[in-house]
Amino acid sequence: MSERSDVPVPEGEYLEGNRFPGLSLILALVGLVSLGLCVVGAFYNRHQFSFSWLFAFAFFFTLIAGSFFWIIVHHVSDAEWSVVVRRQLENLALLMPVMLVFFIPILIFRRHLFEWMTIAPGLDHLLDAKRIYLNWHFFLFRSLFYFAFFICATLLFRHFSIRQDRDGNPANTLKMRTIGFISLPLFGLSLTFGAYDWLLGLDYKWFSTMWGVYIFAGAAGSSMSLLVLVITALRKAGYLQETITVEHYHIMGKWMLSFTVFWAYIGFSQYMLIWYANMPEETEWFIRRNTESWNSLNLFLVIGRFFVPFALLLLRAPKKSARKLCLIAGWIIFMQLVDIYLVVLPMLYPGGIHVTIWDVLPLLGMGATLAFFFLRIAGKSSLFPNRDPRLLESLRTTN
Repeated sequence: MSERSDVPVPEGEYLEGNRFPGLSLILALVGLVSLGLCVVGAFYNRHQFSFSWLFAFAFFFTLIAGSFFWIIVHHVSDAEWSVVVRRQLENLALLMPVMLVFFIPILIFRRHLFEWMTIAPGLDHLLDAKRIYLNWHFFLFRSLFYFAFFICATLLFRHFSIRQDRDGNPANTLKMRTIGFISLPLFGLSLTFGAYDWLLGLDYKWFSTMWGVYIFAGAAGSSMSLLVLVITALRKAGYLQETITVEHYHIMGKWMLSFTVFWAYIGFSQYMLIWYANMPEETEWFIRRNTESWNSLNLFLVIGRFFVPFALLLLRAPKKSARKLCLIAGWIIFMQLVDIYLVVLPMLYPGGIHVTIWDVLPLLGMGATLAFFFLRIAGKSSLFPNRDPRLLESLRTTN
């Protein structure tokens, strides 16, 4: 904590539409055109479209779910530094209802994605042993539960956060802390089983007890990187000038470094344990991704997702420079994209990388749509919790 006592408490800042002339219109047009072409792709090649759509969905879902995780951490740990950035995490997490809409095509084209849904009972004894879990009705129930939890918890956090902006009642902080403690185990369960259902379910024969933690590590690190980009974009537009300081960037950079290391630790541990055991039913997943051109992309992921950001974030200077930290954050998000691509697309093209326009259009469509709704959400409240009881401490943060 800083010993300074002369830090003024800024009043709430609200997003003005004229600061982003035409941006919402451009995003809406890009989103509509891209999603419209995706509909064409769904009729042109349903199999390809299904995997491309799941790839884009999983990428953006990890970013939004990770943002929700940081809200929980803020309240559970009673953090001070993150008060001034919490509102943007809330704005990002509020995009989860849009992701629920984007999940509908996965349900429609589920038979193109999940082989276990097309195999009749009695044809595969391994699948028969798992049918108590791998069946359509339970799959649908679980998926709806995940979204119901994420959306309801996010709306509750938002409700009490906005109420505190109006009345300044510290009791709202205690209520959000209670919601955080309830949400933490439910978040772990929902993200873990969601990762198993939607991603690991692409190959029902493979299993890994570390899979949920692996997806979580990527989600947490990339969502913190996204927060850096969002905060910097708002500052470039003239907002949060008196609120976000170099000290906040420094802390966000530390979290990016932490989850860069954590992602590598979990990824290596998963690979090392499966390699050491050398059991055919466990090694198939990695064999598929270590052959042909997938091997080169896998090597690029290891170097780009760990060694590059690790070397840069170890230094103090990049973490205290908004421009440099944004470059690193953008790189981490790109590597998260590569990671999810390596999870999903080898199941469609086991012979090697085969990038098509259908891999790009869902990314453009979902990304533009989510950015459009983010601007709409961000404009409905102050850009930071202006009456949070810990605001002054957050403004004084040093490390």
